[in-house]
Amino acid sequence: MLKAIYPGSFDPMTYGHLDILKRASLVFDYVIMAVVGNPSKSSLLPLTKREELIKLVIQDIPNVKVDTFEGLTVDYAKKNKVKVLIRGLRAISDFEAELGMAQTNKELYPELETIFFMSKAQYSFISSSTVKEIAQLGADVSQFVPNPVNEFLVNHFNLHNK
Repeated sequence: MLKAIYPGSFDPMTYGHLDILKRASLVFDYVIMAVVGNPSKSSLLPLTKREELIKLVIQDIPNVKVDTFEGLTVDYAKKNKVKVLIRGLRAISDFEAELGMAQTNKELYPELETIFFMSKAQYSFISSSTVKEIAQLGADVSQFVPNPVNEFLVNHFNLHNK
């Protein structure tokens, strides 16, 4: 069985994340969407809420499991006996950072291979940071995030989807 992990903060999950996940689920037998909790970072959504929303979004993808972890991704991969890590690339600027991360991960866990999925053009400009900022300023983000995430953000920020 060929399994992979798709790690990230997913704070919040976007359509870009969902697109990468769906495409990866067609390539791999089993994908773990590993939601990273980083206590030193200020997150918009608590880790448990991110996990809950993602589970709602991906419930129709049978070979995907959602899990959470803190610490190094390579440690999580080793613990779960996963040797493939999925990352999404939106733009050339992502590549530089992702390449460095992939090389570092390879040093820490030589058996781990990083597979990059290019974002579809329609999602190439969407980032969780941008979505957070738009939502915090009171604007509609429904075109950028799956419905359960949008509903949470609308309620969280008392938005009215103008």
